[in-house]
This record gives sequence, structure tokens and C-alpha cells, in this order.
Amino acid sequence: MLPRQAIRALTRDGILRAESEFRDSQFQPASLDLRLGARAFRVRASFLPGPNSSVEDRLADLRSEEIDLAQGAILERGCVYVVELEESLALPDHLSAGANPKSSTGRLDVFTRLITDRAEMFDAVASGYHGRLYAEVSPRTFSVKVRRGTRLNQIRFRRGEAGLGDAVFRLGDRDLKELHDRAPLVDGDAVVRNGLVLRIELGGLGTERLVGYRAQRHADVIDVDLAGACRPEDYWEKIPAREGRRLILDPNEFYILVSKERLAIPPHLAAEMVPIDPSMGEFRVHYAGFFDPGFGATAAGHPGSRAVMEVRSHEVPFALEDGQMVCRLAYERMAEVPDGLYGAIGTSNYQGQELKLSKQFARV
Repeated sequence: MLPRQAIRALTRDGILRAESEFRDSQFQPASLDLRLGARAFRVRASFLPGPNSSVEDRLADLRSEEIDLAQGAILERGCVYVVELEESLALPDHLSAGANPKSSTGRLDVFTRLITDRAEMFDAVASGYHGRLYAEVSPRTFSVKVRRGTRLNQIRFRRGEAGLGDAVFRLGDRDLKELHDRAPLVDGDAVVRNGLVLRIELGGLGTERLVGYRAQRHADVIDVDLAGACRPEDYWEKIPAREGRRLILDPNEFYILVSKERLAIPPHLAAEMVPIDPSMGEFRVHYAGFFDPGFGATAAGHPGSRAVMEVRSHEVPFALEDGQMVCRLAYERMAEVPDGLYGAIGTSNYQGQELKLSKQFARV
């Protein structure tokens, strides 16, 4: 995976392009924040273009409204939008790319995926791709205000042979165990099973012994670009620890929960929260789980940041127990150590986090 100094080089070489000048704050340790462009389209349904079509071709059939984002616009919950992005790509054959929502986007329950022309998969850009980038955006819980330049998702770049799957790049369990023995990946024992397993914290944190937050159904619009502007009590219900350390997830409700483990991502690695194994339960941990090199690092060398999880049950209520396995982290090697690690750059909003809402909310 390319570090941010190599991503900067992509902009100088014309591989990574933009309608407006790149901003320094877009460059994360192992990814680039993507910006919404000038036009959004409300569409009747989500879609993939398929191997013989462009996104514009499909928009001609499915769009119902064009929205100018120059002055800002509200994207309504329950609706689906396709938005042109400022950035575009001219990838060589040895580079591919992948995308995921930013952490703040996931914690707002805004479902967003990257789309390219002729794509047969979301959030994946094949090596050799030349063309525009688009974001599908669907607010699930809160309506949100966005504008040109708003950042909802991020892209990362891999160097390697064309056509290789994710599993080829990921560290195996033996490597993870050896790595943890040398420098702990989590506080306490590491459970490694097709990646590093994370467990849920339901014993309660802080003086209020909170285990999480549940989103209110009828809340005001959230301006995605205003940090600290929303009062948590206007959007969230606190969930205190229960007797027996259990939590029953109501179907289709949105929860912010937290891992029992504290993490530290080594400088030469990045990590991603992988889709939940259906055998672990009928619920979903949201996919805004990309962890930059340096996340959770402390001066003392101990893992220092919990993983915040965006959780939704499926069709039936589901009971979680304290310490239950809920997700896995897959680790991937960096091409080189980034020249700025998470927590050491000015855009690290979640370093040292415990149970924390997105940056749009005033600190609790």
C-alpha cells in the first residue's frame, strides 16, 4: 500500500488528478480524502455501470433530479444520490485502488461507495483505469448537508500485479502472531483467526458506565463540514451498561459501540475492518473501518485507542454479550513507512479514542 509521500508523487506525475488544487489536509498516512464535486444526482436506485457502460450512461436512465452543490444542499435520509468527485485517475498497469467511507462518515450512518465507469464492483478501481470517479451516497439515519469539497470517502493505492485479490496482500495469522509477540497489536492477548479478532465492550466506560449510543430516528440535519456544532443529546440516546453485561440490538436501529481491546497499528502496516462473517451473528459492523499507520500509538509504546464500531442488526433482534467477537482486522504492508503517521498530523480526529461520536458532535 502506498504511503502519503507516494500518493503526493501520483499527483505530480498526473496519475491522480483533480478539478481544483489538492489540499494538504487531504493526504492521510495511507490514503487520500476524496472531495464531492459540483453536481449530485438523485437516483431511483443504486447501480453498477457494468463492463460496457459509463456512469453517465446509467445516470441518463436512473436520475430523477440534478443538484448543484456549489452553495450546499441537503441529502435526505433514505434517498440515493450519485455525486461527481473532484478527483480522477489515470492509473498505470501496476497500480490499483480501493476506497471506503471516512470514519466520520460511517459514524453518521451515511452509506457511501466509490463508482467508476465500467465497474462491476463498488469501492474497487482496476489497474490501468483512466476516468472520472463518482460516489454513491445514501444517508441512512440523519439527513446531511454537504457542498462541493465535502469529504465523505477516501481512496488508497496498491502496488502489485494486476488482478490480485485482497487476500494476497493481507498478512497471514502466523505473521500477525509473531508481530504481536514482538510489539503488541492490542492490550492483552491477541485472538488471531483469519485476522485479528475484536470483541465488544459492554461492561461500561467512564463515570456513566456507557456502552454506546443509539441514534434517534427524527433528528435535525447535520452539516458534515462543521466540527463540534451538534449537541449529542439532540441526536443520540446514551446506552448505559446493563446487568449481566448484555445488549439486545433492535432490528434496523443504528448503534455506536466500542471494542474491548485498545489497538496500535505499526508504522509499516495499515489495517481494515473486514465484513463480518455470517457465522458470528446476524448483524453488521459498518465498513468505515480503515486504520492508518500510527493509529493508537502512545509515547509509552502501548496500544492506546479503541476501535469504534457502527453496528446495525438485520431482520431480527440480536443479543450481544460482553466480550463477544464482532469483527476482524486484516493487516496489510505499506510500501514504505509514511512521512506522517496518524496522530502526528493535523487531521487525526480519533487518536486515543474511547467511546467517541463523529467529529460533528461536541465532545461528551
